[in-house]
Amino acid sequence: MAKTLVIGASEKPEKYAYKAVERLLSHHHEVVALGIKEGNVLGVPILSGKPELKGIDTVTLYVGPAHQPAYYDYILSLHPRRVIFNPGTENPEFVQQLETAGIQAEEACTLVMLGIGNY
Repeated sequence: MAKTLVIGASEKPEKYAYKAVERLLSHHHEVVALGIKEGNVLGVPILSGKPELKGIDTVTLYVGPAHQPAYYDYILSLHPRRVIFNPGTENPEFVQQLETAGIQAEEACTLVMLGIGNY
């Protein structure tokens, strides 16, 4: 299975990023979690900063547009196949940068995509 990076990960079960990690794991996806604070989600360590990662297929965003510019260069450097903009994270400026770099940008909900089988 392809590796997914969840940006905006949280240890709080009520957060959508937590639910995304949980659902990705239940669908047997390899998950890397990145958050402001280090921690753990269901055995997946939450990394902080901008760790060097390899083999990221999908980045799923749970960080609002105001906080995304800090991640632009980092995400582009990972060369993912696609970036999913979950509800509330839509960002036309970043979509344009991704598409210019040949990276697919999707405005979608990771939880819904997994639920209906089109992740």
